[in-house]
Amino acid sequence: MKLGELRAPRGATHRPKRRGFGESSGHGKTSGRGTKGQRSRSGPGLRPEFEGGQMPLVRRIPKRGFHHLRSIQIDIVNVETLNRFPAGSTVDPSVLAEAGLVRSRGVLVKILGEGELKHPLQVSAHRFSKSAAEKITQAGGTASPLKG
Repeated sequence: MKLGELRAPRGATHRPKRRGFGESSGHGKTSGRGTKGQRSRSGPGLRPEFEGGQMPLVRRIPKRGFHHLRSIQIDIVNVETLNRFPAGSTVDPSVLAEAGLVRSRGVLVKILGEGELKHPLQVSAHRFSKSAAEKITQAGGTASPLKG
């Protein structure tokens, strides 16, 4: 069966109501729109968010905060979470992304100094806190910043 051969089952579709075809049709004269008023007229009608003159929901709810269009998204990783990698290994943003510690390879990564590092690692990230860089070097590893 092809898409062009699909048909609705018998009785599933109905002819549209023919409005405005004389008084005896039951939908003549005003065609089921009633008399006068905004909704009886032709034209584009009301906006979907219009609430009949009541203060609209979008204006009733409070607005807070500000989101800068060029804000930089930075994912943070604490030093203690680097203990899951074997001693002497190289840890960079792509390795962190594969391990599920950061969202994706495209975001900037900052290493923070929470916890202790138990073995030496070669860590590459976009940013380091001072305490994180100290803890990595104290454990015998290296902290090398990336551009970005």
